[in-house]
Amino acid sequence: MLGAIAGDIIGSSWEGSGDKRYDFPLFSKESRFTDDTVMTVAVAHALLDEIDYAEAMREYGLRYPFAGYGMKFGRWLADASLGPYGSYGNGGAMRVSPVAWAMRTVDAVLAEAARSAAPTHNHPEGTKGAQAVALAVFLARNAVEKEAIRREIASRFHYDLSRTVDEIRLRYLPDVTAPGSVPESIISFLDADSFEAAVRNAVSLGGDTDTMACMAGAIAEAYFGGVPAPIAREVESRLPAEFQRVIDRFGERYGINS
Repeated sequence: MLGAIAGDIIGSSWEGSGDKRYDFPLFSKESRFTDDTVMTVAVAHALLDEIDYAEAMREYGLRYPFAGYGMKFGRWLADASLGPYGSYGNGGAMRVSPVAWAMRTVDAVLAEAARSAAPTHNHPEGTKGAQAVALAVFLARNAVEKEAIRREIASRFHYDLSRTVDEIRLRYLPDVTAPGSVPESIISFLDADSFEAAVRNAVSLGGDTDTMACMAGAIAEAYFGGVPAPIAREVESRLPAEFQRVIDRFGERYGINS
């Protein structure tokens, strides 16, 4: 879970910059958490306390109203009478990583990922994106090798994971849809030999940097055994105390070491 948040914060200061550098500074005074972190914490809280996902997301979203929500999601937050709006954006995928730690089987991960996406991102592609990221995290935390993860995600979700980061970077344009950013985020992990490299890969594509690094960071944390301590310290220094309490509670319950 902290891996997703780290990716969000690291990617936040590069959003919209158009910069495709790999060797960028990981943190700056502009590095901050965004809606990706707020909603990831909300999903974790919902799982911990067995409350409705929509209720938890609205509670956190209204408490942190300036985190950078999309227009439709912002309207949904503000009006409790609104239901799902058929989004196929990457919002369901960016917040889903806690599901992969809380569930114990592939079927349970896929079902719960769909439930966590359903309040807003109930388009089949939005749901698929959430399921793909959740399954990748689940497989990674269960020590499945990268090539097996690649095969499973590609065959189950029909994503093209045969590309490399270097190939994608040449022509990639910002894309906030799930089909246009989830596969690239998974490849950012697959092409990495460390947590930091996965996040750097995602940011270097020059797209939806905070969200793509959030997704890549979530998988990388699970695969590489946590978030490196220097990065974790920088991330935690930028979080509200209530977020840290949820992260700590979640880690204790589900055995996350980072």
